[in-house]
Amino acid sequence: MIENKVKELKTTKPEKTNVDDMINKLVSKAQKALEIMDSFDQEKVDHITHEMVMAGQDKHMDLALMAAEETGRGVAEDKAIKNMYATEEIWHSIRDHKTVGVIKDDRERQLITVAEPLGVLAGITPVTNPTSTTLFKSIIAMKTRNPIIFSFHPQAMKSSVAAAKTVRDAAIAAGAPEGAIQWIEEPSIEATNKLINNPGVASTLATGGPGMVKAAYSTGKPALGVGPGNGPVYIERTANILRAVNDIVLSKTFDNGMICATENSAIIDNEIYDDVKENFIKNGVFFVTKKDQPKLAEAMFDPKRGGVRGPIAGKSAKGIAKLAGIKVPDNTKVLAAEMTGVGPKYPLSGEKLSPVISVYKAKSHEDAFSIAEQLLNYGGLGHTAAIQTTDDDIALKFGIKMKAARVLVNTPGGFGGIGNLYNEMTPSLTLGTGSWGANSISHNVTDYDLLNIKTIAKRRNNMQWVKLPRVYFEKTSIRYLDDMPGINKVFIVTTPGMVEHGYVDTVLDELKRRPNEIEYSLFSDVEPDPTTDTVEKGVAQMRSFKPDTIIALGGGSPLDAAKNMWLFYEDPTTSFFGAKQKFIDIRKRAYRFNKPRKAQMIAIPTTSGTGSEVTPFAVITDSKTHVKYPLADYALTPDVAIVDPQFVQTVPKGTVAASGLDTLCHGIESFVSVMASDYTRPLSLQAIKLVFENLTKSYNGDEHAREEMHNAATLAGMAFGNAFLGITHSVAHKLGGEFGLTHGIAIAITLPHVIRFNAKLPEKIAVWPKYEYFRANKDYAEIARYVGIQGKTDEDLVEGLVQKIIDLAHSVGVTLSLKAWGVDKDKFDAAVDRLSVLAYEDQCTTANPKEPLIADLKQIMLDDYDGKGVEK
Repeated sequence: MIENKVKELKTTKPEKTNVDDMINKLVSKAQKALEIMDSFDQEKVDHITHEMVMAGQDKHMDLALMAAEETGRGVAEDKAIKNMYATEEIWHSIRDHKTVGVIKDDRERQLITVAEPLGVLAGITPVTNPTSTTLFKSIIAMKTRNPIIFSFHPQAMKSSVAAAKTVRDAAIAAGAPEGAIQWIEEPSIEATNKLINNPGVASTLATGGPGMVKAAYSTGKPALGVGPGNGPVYIERTANILRAVNDIVLSKTFDNGMICATENSAIIDNEIYDDVKENFIKNGVFFVTKKDQPKLAEAMFDPKRGGVRGPIAGKSAKGIAKLAGIKVPDNTKVLAAEMTGVGPKYPLSGEKLSPVISVYKAKSHEDAFSIAEQLLNYGGLGHTAAIQTTDDDIALKFGIKMKAARVLVNTPGGFGGIGNLYNEMTPSLTLGTGSWGANSISHNVTDYDLLNIKTIAKRRNNMQWVKLPRVYFEKTSIRYLDDMPGINKVFIVTTPGMVEHGYVDTVLDELKRRPNEIEYSLFSDVEPDPTTDTVEKGVAQMRSFKPDTIIALGGGSPLDAAKNMWLFYEDPTTSFFGAKQKFIDIRKRAYRFNKPRKAQMIAIPTTSGTGSEVTPFAVITDSKTHVKYPLADYALTPDVAIVDPQFVQTVPKGTVAASGLDTLCHGIESFVSVMASDYTRPLSLQAIKLVFENLTKSYNGDEHAREEMHNAATLAGMAFGNAFLGITHSVAHKLGGEFGLTHGIAIAITLPHVIRFNAKLPEKIAVWPKYEYFRANKDYAEIARYVGIQGKTDEDLVEGLVQKIIDLAHSVGVTLSLKAWGVDKDKFDAAVDRLSVLAYEDQCTTANPKEPLIADLKQIMLDDYDGKGVEK
């Protein structure tokens, strides 16, 4: 009965008419939008697109969680990074592109190049990357004034619609017409076919299965589609083995291997095969026995289609092993199958879209090249091939030989293929495979013409630098105010305590020594953990006074408040919404701060902890949500820091303890950061050493120790201002904001648990090109040795460092548990899930030496509550 009813619905004319009407209405609305957007100039297009980017960034975590929950595929945290990539990295690449009207005027050759939109686009999105693909296609469509109508995958409908609504609503609010971004409400193959074949649709952006991509190319209209990827990686005998293994495990585990450029097979030279295999095993790669390989293949592949079964794509290695009935260790991240053949008789040699890799032993370079070519011919032609080697000649020969549009050298396949994170290729989430893969393009989708373009991309480190203000130190260095140039109208930002203790008078006395007459305005209402409301009050007073110099006097709170006031005073159009957004690379952030021009900034710290006087960071609490946000931009770095120990001789013991432990954390986290460098590590080590030698004495009132702690705080600030921090701060920011804890106390409670977590082999590998392999355990051990800790192994040294931190905290009266500091258990339990997500979203998480899962951050917070393994 039911089957007859379904058949009737499929064959009756009214249903077809309804689908036709629905598609025609969508296309008609899009055509009207096209007419409206035809009149938009470049400035308006860029404004609308940027607002979409910011909206997508703001919801990157929510959309990731929705996609993971709805599809049951991949890893939510990794999908969050994909969503950030689809907004931040893409916008950084295209933000300056001219896409409207005359884009080039070559007067010598008399050639004028004019850009016009293609027309209405059909966008087909996959179940594997639903939200990031939707964000990406919407952004590039709007940047080129093309309305887009989406056909979402039925299994990812809710999350895809949420992504589309996010950017659509932002676009409309910024001035786009309503028909600019639309989607089919009730997905079906029939509706998709009618959409891509509708005469009002100019082109199709197709990302999905081979059948749908083929259908897009069969419409007789231009289509940008992608072919399957069965990319091999050749680990050549000269390869950096630690880096190669790290890259491959990173790539295979990121979102459980669903990026189509991810390595599917590893070809390893015989000479290094055993070493590579040993390192794979150390990094959680489980080699499936020959006896179990048929079970694995049967569980993974559909014998009729030849491709992976529906539930496999994006499933974890342990989940796939369970489906296959294969027992694996708990630490298994990737399944590996050692093989000798390629093709239909060896199904595990095909594209896997999961953390499973086939492994081949090569007798020679020629043999390795041959195996790689066979793998490309078996479902991967034109897509991606990778090589790990230190021999540039071999890399070039491999690149020339492979029929692949992307040849990646010393790069994780997944990240290398999509471009811009590990190399200089165009960033994209739609990767063409050229004529080899029956595609119309051979590059990462952008505005290239229809050519097969082969790119050989080498790994590159992100450019880093050390940026510091002028620093004046030693006792009475405040006297620099006497002759510092450009001081006429001074705005002082501080706290009531600084006024009461006479420190403001000390500053004013120095200013009065100047040969010119000084005007000043005092803002002394900064509270602990300054809020956006406080900043707004200060900015209003600042705009009325119009200073040319801002002096921040006090601990981290007034310094951070002053930085925020400086930011909004300099540029009234600055958006807190934009400023608080998380970024992967500070140089590529979607929201940029303007360089200050109206006033210079002088920071005078009166506590020894935050290092804010020399950093580009400013922590601010949102008055509406009470969530702490660490804003970061080099525009927030003070021009001058005056580190004068006369201001810290009367600091209360509790403040000495909290700020000193914060300084210790700054030194440790900046030393193990993925962005640590030869320029920052010496600063980190010296700061750590000074804290261990002086904090207890400083706490007990020793004047020289207080001076040394003041220096330590600034040294640590110099280090983390350029190397950034880690998840101790991510967790502490959220715990402090939620429960009113002093920042340094929240830091001290969390630090031992984070060190123990970071020192273990990572479940998720940190993403940063210069961080070539996991080394946090060795970095912690190096710190331990530097401060005199003895140990036979790295593990002994790491635990010795943890115990030394615990002893130091106890010596200054700090008990290391949330419970001891009065946090209510019921309130903690009610908030911990939300706080762990917020901690993952915190800016400091990106530089941690291993990428935490949300569950990891939650466990750290749970351990924080009772002081598990720290307090008896």
